[in-house]
Amino acid sequence: MGTVKDNLETINKKIKAAAWKVNRDPQEIKLVAVTKTATSEQIKEAINEGVKIIGENKVQEAKGKYQVLTTEVKWHLIGHLQTNKVKYAVEIFDLIHSVDSIKLAKEIDKRSVQFKKTIDVLIEVNISGEETKYGYNPEKVEAFLKEISEFSGIKVRGLMTIAPISKNKEEVRPYFRRLRELSERIRDKNIKNIKMDYLSMGMTDDFEIAIEEGANIVRIGRGIFGF
Repeated sequence: MGTVKDNLETINKKIKAAAWKVNRDPQEIKLVAVTKTATSEQIKEAINEGVKIIGENKVQEAKGKYQVLTTEVKWHLIGHLQTNKVKYAVEIFDLIHSVDSIKLAKEIDKRSVQFKKTIDVLIEVNISGEETKYGYNPEKVEAFLKEISEFSGIKVRGLMTIAPISKNKEEVRPYFRRLRELSERIRDKNIKNIKMDYLSMGMTDDFEIAIEEGANIVRIGRGIFGF
């Protein structure tokens, strides 16, 4: 792996190429730099090189970094969120990617109202049906959205998924396509207070395929920081 600067240049070139391949504007793709075990110096370097969104898997790790990094960046929670961590998540994050239960949605709504905030969220969808993954069954997403559409403390902005791991990138394409098609069906329903602005899908090994299939948020850690 090269430096953070070199890695970001490579990732951004690939994002542009993938977008242009399907006649999309690369500017509409948001890059979330997933920091995990990255050092503060690496994160600062990434920000200096143009990263505007920091992605964290765990609330506890984000708390420490959030206090150190005073630069104006957006914070996205991309990992599983436990209900007992919601009060901290609501303080830190601008977008929560991983809403995967009515219990969690209710807790986020409650805490957001307490903080007099409205939190943007994505609904995590288990598009592959793998038992080891979090997320809603695709067939149950619409009913869930109707149930939470009246919540005042959260605003649904789209969907998120994690594709199966595969050495052959083309094998993940159908999963990304299914999430895009689900997003389009939901958009056509015009459910009150529900937006389908974002499709968060694609990581270091498969983000180019995800972009070709409609992703406008990609979550990349190893490709930038090398862990």
